[in-house]
Amino acid sequence: MKHLFKLVVVVVFLSCNNSNTIPENELQADGLKEPVEIVRDKWGINHIYAKNQYDLFYAQGYTAAADRLFQFEIWRRQATGTVAEILGEEELNRDIGTRLFKFRGDMTTEMNHYHDDGVEIITAYTDGVNAYIDAILKTPEKLPIEFKLLDIQPQKWTPEVVISRHQGLLGNILQELQIGRAVAELGPETVKELYWFHPKEPDLTIDPGINTDLLSDDILALYKAYRKPVEFKKEHIIPAYQNTKEEETILSLCEEKNDSLSIGSNNWVIKGSLMADGNSYMANDPHRTIATPSLRYMSHLVAPGWNVIGGGEPEIPGISIGHNEYGSWGLTVFRTDGEDLYVYELNPDNPNQYKHKGDWVDMTQISETIKVKGQEDHTVQLSYTLHGPVTHIDAKNNVAYAVRCAWLEPGGSPYLASLRMDQAKTWEEFREACNYSHIPGENMIWADKEGNIGWQAVGIAPVRKNFSGLVPVPGDGRYEWDGYLPIIEKPNAYNPTEGFLATANQNVTPEDYAHWDAIGFSWSDPYRGDRVNEVLGADKKMTMEDMKALQTDYLSIPARILVPMLEHIVFDGKAAEAKKRLADWDYKLEASSIPAAIYVAWENQIKKMANERFIPAEGKGLVPGIQLARIMEWLKAPDERFGANPILGRNELLSNAFSKGVADLEKALGSDIDLWQYGQEKNKHTYIQHALSEAVNDSTRAKLDHGPLPRGGNAYTPGSTGSNLKQSSGASFRIIVNTGNWDAAVGSNGPGQSGDPDSPFYDNLFEPWANDEYFPVYYSRNKIDSVATSLTKLIPVKKQ
Repeated sequence: MKHLFKLVVVVVFLSCNNSNTIPENELQADGLKEPVEIVRDKWGINHIYAKNQYDLFYAQGYTAAADRLFQFEIWRRQATGTVAEILGEEELNRDIGTRLFKFRGDMTTEMNHYHDDGVEIITAYTDGVNAYIDAILKTPEKLPIEFKLLDIQPQKWTPEVVISRHQGLLGNILQELQIGRAVAELGPETVKELYWFHPKEPDLTIDPGINTDLLSDDILALYKAYRKPVEFKKEHIIPAYQNTKEEETILSLCEEKNDSLSIGSNNWVIKGSLMADGNSYMANDPHRTIATPSLRYMSHLVAPGWNVIGGGEPEIPGISIGHNEYGSWGLTVFRTDGEDLYVYELNPDNPNQYKHKGDWVDMTQISETIKVKGQEDHTVQLSYTLHGPVTHIDAKNNVAYAVRCAWLEPGGSPYLASLRMDQAKTWEEFREACNYSHIPGENMIWADKEGNIGWQAVGIAPVRKNFSGLVPVPGDGRYEWDGYLPIIEKPNAYNPTEGFLATANQNVTPEDYAHWDAIGFSWSDPYRGDRVNEVLGADKKMTMEDMKALQTDYLSIPARILVPMLEHIVFDGKAAEAKKRLADWDYKLEASSIPAAIYVAWENQIKKMANERFIPAEGKGLVPGIQLARIMEWLKAPDERFGANPILGRNELLSNAFSKGVADLEKALGSDIDLWQYGQEKNKHTYIQHALSEAVNDSTRAKLDHGPLPRGGNAYTPGSTGSNLKQSSGASFRIIVNTGNWDAAVGSNGPGQSGDPDSPFYDNLFEPWANDEYFPVYYSRNKIDSVATSLTKLIPVKKQ
């Protein structure tokens, strides 16, 4: 369907509940059925009022594309395997991987999994996206700057782009290979010591049929290429905007990596009996990569049967986290293992055949042609076993490897099943909608205006009867999944006696749970969750201000445990002075705090020294790092690993780490301890770099990037800012909902709603976000009109 826009800008005025007047824009849209109103508030949220479902999602696609067009184009190319077309041969493996892991099932079944009207909703959404693309291409000079820098134009969307899995939290396949390699070198018992597996102990035995010497090959290269973010280089940019050699040197400074298990999210629901106003509340702050534009995008969707507001990923229809007029919901990751690496014996006489249950079975093959910038088209043969995509064939050793992916089943597109949740009226309806939420594995929480609260873990979960899923297994038929656990049978709770439910990616599986063969073994450190539970369980009537304070809480439980261990350790010089600063400290990692800077430098050195000391030489480079929770277990109850005198050995490690941490601070911040504030550009801060930042010149970069600004917290505080000093993960999006007053909801979404550097909504939320501030998330039309900045009317094109 083609969508022709005729732009008619009529400067009229809309009377609001305040004295402001705002301009009204009128756009004629081919394909629209009835007029749609779009009110934009001063924080950048579009409130869409449609008269039917098709027009509602058409308008959501249109407005999201208008705000995030470059993000949409890169998403589309990642989803379709067409990145090499604009960036050249270096992206060929990405495109091959994308096509290898493409969903190839029936699209009608796929779209209607997410909602009974999924075909109409997703098609309407892409129609709206394409309508905006048609409109902007009539005036290409108005395209966002990224298109000019790369000399490209946006292209049309199809529903296949929406349902792509490329950017989801999909599983643990990279960790599985990593653990397999570590087991091959260190043995299963040593690996179990170094990793913090729980609540059950996994079997890490590698089947003797697997030649572990071959696991060092780059077996998952295509998978990794498919999943990694797109990186832009100087040569991709038109010459007038490229960076100089000097700028390249500045930008090439190395950046420390975040521990993947320290990245997480918080959510909780609390009954009115624990709140001062008697209403139930829902709070959620998902923690993902901090980027520009933000991963999340906020919208308000209103039409018959729909009145939902909140945030989601901009490239998919609906709202993933938010509320309707009946209840509110949020999510955090419930770690679910939906991937396995299978190893096959190949037929020496026919490398296209693999052994399964004693027979040679032909691989399925699909041919794909990929356009490559500056080269001829590249044709590739993609191979599949009955388990899934083949990522590596070792013809010399007659071995092949394939990844079995639960997310390639219908319904595996991340977050799209939220469409059913958006219309839930009760806990029972919400829980039924959870049945369709395959990806990611999540802790879904619910609070409604009737005062009910609930928790349901979701995510497609393979049942493994005879293996853990943590190491590669033979693909010969002896290690098969026993179907999937019905989502409704995953852990859940409803109106608990405690009066609240909270999750923070830690293990929350009840001890009496029955289906352990569908539960994962790797979880985040418990400290964020412990702190949230501590505050919510303090037997105090709480307020909205308390909810905000908890979402941005910087109290470190590890600090509360570790600092007292310094009491009997004697230092001299700068370390002695630093130790005094920790006396009577409140253990809060506030940006202005000097003790926080000292403690975090010490904590980082404890982790570094523990890794150096306790990971055997053969495991260096294989075991990525020991989780803090495991290290803390050893420090609290020291044993022979610290030497003949465990207490003395433990204290020696703590002492050396403290002295080294202080030396690091002195080197970075100078000799004056009064200048050692935790949050500052040379220490803990946020600086959000655009994807093109490292490729462009200084003046262009200044237009694209945000910051630096000081930050507090770290990976182990509820106000999570990640484990590195330049914040790369955390809660860019937050929302807190009072179910007794929908207009009382508050939120944040840094750095802004728009991805266009020329938009006033590109960075208007950055400083408030960095300062842990919130804005109102209004729901009623009167309140929305009172803070409106524009009204856009989409009008159907009249048929001749």
